[in-house]
Amino acid sequence: MRVSRKWAVRPGPFWGLLACLLSFAAFAQEGVDPQALLTQADGIRNPDRDFSVTTTLAEYRSGKMVDSSTLVIYSKLVPESAQYNSLIRFVSPRRDAGKLILRNGMEIWFFDPSSKASIRISPQARLLGQASNGDVLSTNLAKAYSAKVVAHEPVEDDTKQKRACVKLRLVAQRTDVPYTMADYWVDEANGRPLKAQFFTAEGRLLKTAYFRKFESVLGRERPTETVIIDGLDPTWITVIRASNFQWREIPKTWLQRDYLPRFRGEE
Repeated sequence: MRVSRKWAVRPGPFWGLLACLLSFAAFAQEGVDPQALLTQADGIRNPDRDFSVTTTLAEYRSGKMVDSSTLVIYSKLVPESAQYNSLIRFVSPRRDAGKLILRNGMEIWFFDPSSKASIRISPQARLLGQASNGDVLSTNLAKAYSAKVVAHEPVEDDTKQKRACVKLRLVAQRTDVPYTMADYWVDEANGRPLKAQFFTAEGRLLKTAYFRKFESVLGRERPTETVIIDGLDPTWITVIRASNFQWREIPKTWLQRDYLPRFRGEE
């Protein structure tokens, strides 16, 4: 087929500029350091020294709340690993009040004061609904996962605004993390984590999480709400709300398994 001379594309300044812009865009995408971006998002999610926070979990089925729980979490940063040792104290409901979960290094222990026994559990163990231990405990993802850029695409935030995001693929490098693989969307403009999807080793979607309601907390704008949607049943939703953030020195004794029977809360 012959191309009309009228419509034939001729090289010129416009096409040269377009080629330069496309080349620059490709370079910019390739130039994203995924591990550095993940580290930036970690700094937004996690305070950089010891702190405590009150966390409320609410489980919904088809729009109706069916269960709830309130916890106080004490987290101590371990400089050598850049990870956190944490103690979870159950406040409500009454049946769970006083129960404890301890994460010390790669070990997680559950303590029931009624039996005085502590048993080892996994980070995948559920607290309520779709929320696992790993979803409420502070974790430095950049130290636990390797990241690579897989796409640039928009994500809608909780104000219904489309945000240009870098989509990262995270692959676990440690055995004490709750998920083998995840996709993680980070806002290109400010490094905020906005969305995550968590998968089994076989690639089956377990859950989708949205990080919302950014507020000024302990010196930075941080997400104070996480909405988790089940991978198979989208009407099964768990909402995690964080409040009462406080800087505080966490005694090392609180984070020892042998101390759990003597722990009395706000000591």
